[in-house]
Amino acid sequence: MSATAVRAATSLANRSRLQKAAMTLTPAAVTKLQEFVKGPEPKLIRVAVKNKGCAGLSYVLEYAKEKGKFDEVINQDGVTVLIESKSLFKMLGSEMDYVEDKLSSKFVFNNPNVKESCGCGESFTI
Repeated sequence: MSATAVRAATSLANRSRLQKAAMTLTPAAVTKLQEFVKGPEPKLIRVAVKNKGCAGLSYVLEYAKEKGKFDEVINQDGVTVLIESKSLFKMLGSEMDYVEDKLSSKFVFNNPNVKESCGCGESFTI
């Protein structure tokens, strides 16, 4: 195998590994996201990590009309989620879930990169 072919195969393998590890969705998250994006104009959901909250960082979800130039695309079970490029490394290996109880319903992120979180659980530190 030529050096160029080896580099191409390695690059493809690394890209594939990154896509698998970027973020996964639980069945509950997939179901809730399907509700949000259906309609006359299909929407995309973009996830980002922003500087806010008492611990320093917080997750932000927003609708998007199209993929940003450097957004990472997660396709799982018919749902497409975008990860803002600046937030990608803070979210590697995360799992997005949706939980409901008697008092609230929300998306929750199980992120292996989190070192600390605030008492209310809304913000975190990496």
